[in-house]
Amino acid sequence: MRRKLSSTDEDDEGSIPDRPKPNSNHDEKKTFSTAKFDVTRNSDTLDRRKIEKILSPAQLASDTCTTPTKSQPFSKDSESLTADQKDDKMLESRTRRPVRMRSPWFCSLLSLAAVLSASLLMLFILHSFLTRQLDSKGCDMYYTRSMFFNFADFDTEHTRFASKYSLHLYREVGFDEDSKVKGVPVLFIPGNAGSYKQARSLASETVQYYYNTVQHDKEALRKGATSIDFFSVDFNEDFTAFHGQTLLDQAEYLNDAVAYILSLYHDPRRSQRDPGLPDPSSVILIGHSMGGVAARTMLTVQNYQSNSVNTIITISAPHARSPVSVDADLVRTYEHINAYWREAYSQKWASDNPLWHVTLISIAGGSLDTTVPSDYASLTSLVPSTHGFTVFTSSIPGMWTGADHIQTTWCVQLVRPIARSIFEALDMHRSSQTKPRAERMRVFKRWYLTGMEDTVEKTLPHKEPTILLTLEDQSDSINPAGKRLVLRRIGHSEKPTAHVLPIPPQGMPGQKRFTFLSNLPLEENAEAGHLDVLLCSVLPLQPGHSAALFALSVDLSDGQAGATRLACKNAATDRISLPASWRTSVHPFEKAPPFSYLQYELEDLGEHQFVAIVDKVSVPAYDWAFAEFSDNSDSKMQISASLLHLVTLGSRFRLPSGRPLVTTFEIPALHSSLLAFELRMGKQACGDDAELFTPLLRQYLSEPHESRYFVNVKEANVSLHGIAPFMPPPLRSQAASNGVSLQFWTDPTCGSSIDVSLTVDISGTIGKLVMRYRTVFAAFPLLIVALVLRKQFRLHDDSGVFVTFMESMDLCLRTSIPLLFLALTFLAISLAVSSAATPTIASRGWSSWSANATESAIDFTKNDLLLGSQDPIFWFLVPLFGLLSAGLCIMINYVALGVVSLLQLPFQLLTLWSSGARNNNLKRTSMPAFTSTSPRRRIITASVLLLLVSTVIPYQFAYLVSCIVQLATCIRALRQLGENRSRANHNFYNYTHSILLLMLCILPINIPVLVVWVHNLAVHWLTPFSSHHNHITNVLFFILAVYAAVYGVSYAYLLHHLVNLAAAWLVALHFSGSDLSVSGLTRILDGNDDDGHVKKRP
Repeated sequence: MRRKLSSTDEDDEGSIPDRPKPNSNHDEKKTFSTAKFDVTRNSDTLDRRKIEKILSPAQLASDTCTTPTKSQPFSKDSESLTADQKDDKMLESRTRRPVRMRSPWFCSLLSLAAVLSASLLMLFILHSFLTRQLDSKGCDMYYTRSMFFNFADFDTEHTRFASKYSLHLYREVGFDEDSKVKGVPVLFIPGNAGSYKQARSLASETVQYYYNTVQHDKEALRKGATSIDFFSVDFNEDFTAFHGQTLLDQAEYLNDAVAYILSLYHDPRRSQRDPGLPDPSSVILIGHSMGGVAARTMLTVQNYQSNSVNTIITISAPHARSPVSVDADLVRTYEHINAYWREAYSQKWASDNPLWHVTLISIAGGSLDTTVPSDYASLTSLVPSTHGFTVFTSSIPGMWTGADHIQTTWCVQLVRPIARSIFEALDMHRSSQTKPRAERMRVFKRWYLTGMEDTVEKTLPHKEPTILLTLEDQSDSINPAGKRLVLRRIGHSEKPTAHVLPIPPQGMPGQKRFTFLSNLPLEENAEAGHLDVLLCSVLPLQPGHSAALFALSVDLSDGQAGATRLACKNAATDRISLPASWRTSVHPFEKAPPFSYLQYELEDLGEHQFVAIVDKVSVPAYDWAFAEFSDNSDSKMQISASLLHLVTLGSRFRLPSGRPLVTTFEIPALHSSLLAFELRMGKQACGDDAELFTPLLRQYLSEPHESRYFVNVKEANVSLHGIAPFMPPPLRSQAASNGVSLQFWTDPTCGSSIDVSLTVDISGTIGKLVMRYRTVFAAFPLLIVALVLRKQFRLHDDSGVFVTFMESMDLCLRTSIPLLFLALTFLAISLAVSSAATPTIASRGWSSWSANATESAIDFTKNDLLLGSQDPIFWFLVPLFGLLSAGLCIMINYVALGVVSLLQLPFQLLTLWSSGARNNNLKRTSMPAFTSTSPRRRIITASVLLLLVSTVIPYQFAYLVSCIVQLATCIRALRQLGENRSRANHNFYNYTHSILLLMLCILPINIPVLVVWVHNLAVHWLTPFSSHHNHITNVLFFILAVYAAVYGVSYAYLLHHLVNLAAAWLVALHFSGSDLSVSGLTRILDGNDDDGHVKKRP
């Protein structure tokens, strides 16, 4: 007779099982497919009423495979049990392990040490994340008086999503309360679960800035500035970050909305626009979070109208990769969008590039954004610097602070430069409503970048001299060549004074640069300022030259004969604002007036001969100014230490006593976003009181454009968003990061050196792992559970015992897990070395999107595997995550045990109450080992569920139902185990519990998509959803474990499909005991076995 793993079969009334024959194959090695029908002794199939008749209480107490009950002795069956015990001893000697049932709550010292270590490590990581290397918040909230007009006529005639989404027009109370369009259209796109009302701050700033400033500026109006019609889309707070089809639906709706918005300007009833101006043909897009990704997606879908979008500004948008990889459609959509943009910008000719006219600006919030890693906002792998760039809010002049994910929508310091840059980029005289692409890029760089980047163009070469400066002919006004100009008290002459610095001639040894720093502002209107910096050339004394040719004449000659006349340009247009650094300064975003800084390379001054610093202050003040020409070799130095040296020993360097005003230290090896450092700076010998200003530090990356300022520097936390895990390589191989640079502004008049030290912040570095490796806990725990299950199946094949999860975990912690993570560590090192090597031909991996030969030179998926890091120094993260995952699995195991035990209590109490109500003299009736619905009903139920999954509901919902069913199965198995503590019941409970843990590891991957489905039901919208030997089991779970480690983070959604395959294999094993034939299927549906006995399957 066959024996069952579930111990669900019972013999007919009065039947006695036969004892195994001596020559039978009873002791042969069994596989799981046969052992599930052959793991118990004959006593396991006895009815309780028969056991009560044949076993004595003493025998029941000593037998671990039966339930102790009161019964009478029966010698014949006692001999049968003795024979079974002999078989157990023989099996035990063969497998060299005790054949016994341990409690599922069992925990070895090794497992206890693992869970305690993991718990302490988790607490340390969370504490570091929440307390170390934190940026200060400096955003001010914007307040509005808003009103929105809903376009009800934008209905199903225009878009098929009219019943789900809607379009609104913003108006500001007290300024513009008319629903007619009259300016340039701008469309705001909210992000994941975002609201259309998030456009209020930015829209209000554009309205107030236009009516208070722009409409009164004749020069701005002449250049094409006009009012803005600010539209916003209501997506019903859709979860775009979890579902690819939702992202595509939004992109399609946005293109319909753009077409509708442009049609409003053609309708005289809806437009008040000047009929002499061309009608708009494009819309400016501003996207927050996933709204920025939806904006880029618009240009790739079929209903996009060519040239209807040419300017996209995104805020905290994850462009480089999907923030979560739980949905296959979302990952494929990301790959398709990014491949389209890369292919477009890799074309040789502009006519072949459909995105040639598009500018894309990505603004990131920095470390304060804990919703989306700011590394993902990088455009270096998508867009060349001629068409777009990435900038961090801490770099934007006047803002100088980070912002979290929501603050970026209402931060005053951010919405103001965005609004002003849009107005400056407008040109209402063109149908596109914007300036040409190159001019737009200059505008955006001037508003968003610091001005010290190499890509920022100076305005001086494009200007004509507008100031005539007349100086008396005397040598004391000219500063000696090579000498620094220091004005410690501006206005001490009590009359306007010019200080002239001769510009060194071109071709001199050593590259020169001019730098200027002052605490006074530089005004573009020279008549209004107190301090001017003029770049001048000698004006020849020729007939016909008159001062009337210049907008401003500054005569400082006192009417003396032989005066020198200089034709000058005001350098205020190239002014760079720096946060003020005083002894009382704490944060760079404080409201103190900023410093004014100028920086020119000698090549930028080629057509000029002098730099004139004009002091127009007539009353002595404690204001100051520095100006000098310095060698680049003195102002720029490189620290050539390796990354290993920086991490282990740190770095120490010194600012020399004869240093220039600005000193920069480049550290090429320091480019990883996983590292955090602490910088300490010594004091100057002259003391704080003697310094005109305290040291100012700028930490910056050249690509992406990230600058962080530290005022009154004594200590500083150095962290960056450089090369991050899983990020694709740059679009141009030469655009790779050159590492971080540290730029110091110090008072050079003290004449003393300053010592600087840079050491790794271990606690801060550990805290950086949270944002970069959050999704690792969706992959590595599955690896652990798969290994534990593999060990359980192997032991079952050898001994017939399906051990508990914790017993298998203890064995894996001794052998399998350390060996596998050792192999993964070497694999991580190998992948990091190969990833940092020269780019190779692109690998198509899991998808194959078309690409030309130019794009295929770079493999954009080479950092998707395992840790995704390009630095071998992070090899230790593999065993670290392994320990954390093992501890997490142990915690989940005990939580699951507690939940199952808690939910089983009502059934246990009900059983006790029911048995107590019966007559104590009556014997309890026979209880089956496991009760369930009939096979026919289960097959029908499964078929209905499969039909619903393929038509209406997502498979994630079916999976949730499966988890609930599996939980109920565990509860029932535990209840049966309490009533009949046989080996079969032990095996079955351990089996169901381990499968429940496996399913729980996959559940977090399915929940986000399920949330999208439930949300769509709430808004009455149905979106399509994407919807034989036991050695195979060991191999299958081993493959699952390896995939979870290597690909699990980047392609988490595939973990679900792999577990489905494993589950399908287990189902096949479940039915493998009988032939798969028509008659066999009929017997299954009828619920009968070959001998006519009723089978009760779990």
